[in-house]
Parts: sequence; structure tokens; C-alpha cells
Amino acid sequence: MSRKPERGRAPKSEYVIRAPSYFGNREIGTTISDDPSKLIGRTVKVSLYNLTDDFSKQYMIIRFKIVRVDGNQAYTVFYGHEYGREFLRSLVRRGTSRIDGFYNLKTLDNVAMRVQATVFTLKRETTGKKRLIRRIMKEVLESSASKLTLDQLAQELVLGKTASDIYNSVKKILLPRHVGIVKSKVLSLPREVASPAPQEVAGQARES
Repeated sequence: MSRKPERGRAPKSEYVIRAPSYFGNREIGTTISDDPSKLIGRTVKVSLYNLTDDFSKQYMIIRFKIVRVDGNQAYTVFYGHEYGREFLRSLVRRGTSRIDGFYNLKTLDNVAMRVQATVFTLKRETTGKKRLIRRIMKEVLESSASKLTLDQLAQELVLGKTASDIYNSVKKILLPRHVGIVKSKVLSLPREVASPAPQEVAGQARES
């Protein structure tokens, strides 16, 4: 016996998920839903390689959050990132130090974030040097966040600018083997950031 179709259920449509304009407005996936409002708040993960076409960046995983739907296009904002586990594990060496710092930041457009920065050294370091390096990481991150909006800071975190700034300060004390912004997470989004202006979304659609 054939099943009767369920009554009252709206047909599902396919939606294209796009990265924000500051990550090229690229298509990063598709999803289906019977109601576009149900897409708001969903998150999607994608490798930085898919955004830059740089294979060496495949270890970096970027997280985006859907904040607006226009037609069949679902638009996102940056919602965090992290190093892949295997890549992070490959950076650990015996006889060296891993110096982690965890910091709460507030961007220029009032986005609250939690960021982890890490310095990997060539040899085991003293507690005093570790403390000094954590202070440097804190100063660099807080200074950057206070001057940049979420879109600007997101690019600097994942494309290496922030790590480079930390490296240049830390090398005055010791030569790091690797400096990275290992993880970030958006804790809260102001309404104006979470809901981009209609004219901005329309502009993104025309660029696609």
C-alpha cells in the first residue's frame, strides 16, 4: 500500500549558504528547509582552504552563523574558528613548551569573543618567560580588538596578521617555533551585527 502524503506540511526548498562579503561571499554549502526563518541561527563549518583556494590552509576550520535569508540565499557572519586536531597535535614536541593564553575580547562594534592564542617554543621555557609571553599575547589581542570590527578582526585572526604581530613581539624575548590563534568563538552578537542592513545583503547578492 502506498503512503499518503502528509497534509499541512509546506514543501521544502533549497537554500545556498554564503560566507560574508569579507570572506569573498563564497558559496559554502546548501541546506533545505520548509521555512526560511528556521535557518536563522544555524551554523556551518568550512575549511579556510575552501575560502582561499590555498591548500596549506586546510587545517583551519571556520565557523559561520546564518543571520539573514533573502530569497534562496542564506547569509552568514563569522562565528569562530579552530585549528584541526591533527594539525594542532603535530605542533607538539618533546623538550619544548606550549604556551596557551585565553582571552575575552570586545570588538569595536561590540561583539564579545573568546580567543585562544598559543606559542610553541624551540626549548622548554621558564615560568617567568611564559608569564611574559601570555602578557604580550593579551596586549596584542586586546589592542587589535579595540580598534577593529568583527569582520576586520576575523580576517586578521584567521589569515595570520594577529599571529604575526604576536610573533614579532615575542621574538624580542625568544624565537618561537610557531605562533597561532588556535581558536576563537563569538559569545554575543549585537543586533546590528547579527542582522545586516537589507541594502548590504542586496549588494552581496549582486556580487555573487
